[in-house]
This record gives sequence, C-alpha cells and structure tokens, in this order.
Amino acid sequence: MDPHLLRTFVAVVDQGSFSVAASTLGYTQSAVSQHIAALESDLGAPLLTRRPVAPTAAGARLMEHARPLLLRLDAARADLARLNQAPQQGISLACTPLSHPALLAAPLPGDRPSLRVLGRDEALRAVTSGEVDLALVDGAAAPSDPLALADLGPLTTVRVAEESLAVVLPAQHPLAGRPSVRLADLSEAHWIDAPDTGVPLPRLRVAAGTDGFRARTTYEGTDVLTLGALVRAGHGLTVLPDSTARRLHGVTVTAVSAPHIVHRVEMVHGRLPRGAARELVERIGAGEGGPGQVTSPASAPR
Repeated sequence: MDPHLLRTFVAVVDQGSFSVAASTLGYTQSAVSQHIAALESDLGAPLLTRRPVAPTAAGARLMEHARPLLLRLDAARADLARLNQAPQQGISLACTPLSHPALLAAPLPGDRPSLRVLGRDEALRAVTSGEVDLALVDGAAAPSDPLALADLGPLTTVRVAEESLAVVLPAQHPLAGRPSVRLADLSEAHWIDAPDTGVPLPRLRVAAGTDGFRARTTYEGTDVLTLGALVRAGHGLTVLPDSTARRLHGVTVTAVSAPHIVHRVEMVHGRLPRGAARELVERIGAGEGGPGQVTSPASAPR
C-alpha cells in the first residue's frame, strides 16, 4: 500500500472534497482522482462515494488503520533523523493544558524555549513525528501506574508529578457540601465532555465500573477557566486535579473518595534527545527533592 496514496485518501475524507484535498496537498484534482483510483484498484474495493464525497464501508474501515499507519511512518522518519541530529541549544515542548504547571516551576534549559499547548492526542503526535523535542501529557491513573498511552511508536515516558483528583460542581449542587464523594454516586449526573482538559468521560466509566457519565455538554477547548465557567453555569460536572480545581471561582470542589485514582503528568520523548532537551529529561529523572521517575516504552501494554 503506497503511503502517498493513503495520505491522499485521508485528505479527501477529512476535507469531504477532491478539489479541496487537491489544494491542501498541492496536487491537481485530476492527480487526486488518480491516487484514489489507484488505491481502490490496489485494495480491490471502492473506498469513496462521489456525490457526496464520503467513505464507503471499506473506506471507513481503512480510515481506522490509515492515521496510525501514517503516524508510524512519520515516527520512523523522525527517529532516524534524530540519529544524526546535532545537539540543539533550544528546546521545543508540546504540553497538554493541565501538565505544564508541574514543569514550569523551574527555568527551562537552553535558549528561546518554545511551548505549544495541545490536546492529548495532538501532543503525542507532535513528539512522535518529531515536530517537538518533548511532550508533557496528563491523565487519570491508579497511583504509581503509568498513563495508558496510544501505541504511536517507540516512545519513553518519565513521571513528572501525581496529585489527587476532585469533582468540580456548581455551588448549588445537592452534593456540594460533602467533603468527598464516590464517582459511582455521580454516574447519572450531567457531565461536561471535555476530553482535552478534564478527565475524559470514558476514563471515568472505566474507573467507576459503570456505563454512566453521559455528556450533557461538550467542550472541545483547552482553557480550564472556560471549563470552570461552564460548571459554574450549571452545564455539567467535571473532574480535575485538586490544585487546579481549587483555583476556580464560583464552584465547589469535592474530593474523590473512590475509586483511588490520581492525576498523573508524564514527559514523553522518542530516542533520548541531546542538548537542552536531554538536560531537561535528566533533570526530571534525577528528581532531586521532587517526584521520582519511571521510564518505559509508551507503546508497551499498560
């Protein structure tokens, strides 16, 4: 399967248009049509309907494989490039919204560090493809357990910090006066689906062992203050790190008593970088006076 044809197919599905995909990729529309025809011939099945442009059943199945395949190719290219890469004086970081405070308490090494705040999947893709030196990602996990990261290639994780989680409720919520609450007791409440800021609802379902936690509101941004405002206005509940939750105004914060899960921050990198990026990894790993560290392939089973 030619990866160039596969990239064209993904672009057409994403854009819902042959002409827009051609413009995005820098091809002619005729070239895009030829790419799709060649891929369909190779796989022996129609992949797209033309009016409207949409994946067929076979095309939808191919899309489930396409992005991971292309990302693994990008990861291989980035990993090989690192072998001959000269040490960098600067450092580029991708961080999820609730991960970087754990790192920024001390100065970053190197000249002109750059920081990009991205969603969890985007941050992992950025470090896998070599767009950034390092990524800081966060999520919910059992105490001392690593985060369950997607299998995106040969990545290594280093623990940065852990802290307790808390439920954020509007001040008028019936459970607002409780010092702690079991997640299962809130499974039928209204929730905000904020996968890149709060704890994702599927993770809460797994932790609490219930099919509840249905979204009343969806928030696709990365600003925790906006998420807090949505809770305050009664649009639903969310779960955040305790220290973050207590900085929000006009809401009530209740500790999670069960199950015992924590908010965990990990640094993720590919082949151990050199220069300023390596200095930062080693500083986190040394953990003098701070959190310990655990390294493991991010693609290993969790």
